[in-house]
Amino acid sequence: MADLFHALDDETRRLILDELSRRDGQTLFEICSTLTMQHGVTLTRQAVSQHLAVLESAGLISTERQGRSKFHFFHPEPIARIAERWPTTRSTP
Repeated sequence: MADLFHALDDETRRLILDELSRRDGQTLFEICSTLTMQHGVTLTRQAVSQHLAVLESAGLISTERQGRSKFHFFHPEPIARIAERWPTTRSTP
């Protein structure tokens, strides 16, 4: 779970997850373009790739190769497990 919290601790990684939740299955080029055009975040492709690697090792995204392209897919299940761990309803004594 520490990897998950580490992955979510970075604003750029949260933006990447936001964009993949809006439109799943994006390539690195599409993610870089969206970060620049929609959010004003200018990072090298290598920097974005490193962020994607952190997200993948935390189980928040997976990748799939199709020919020469690599597509990235968002997995919200780890975030849902956090919500299950700390329920928001409290019982009164």
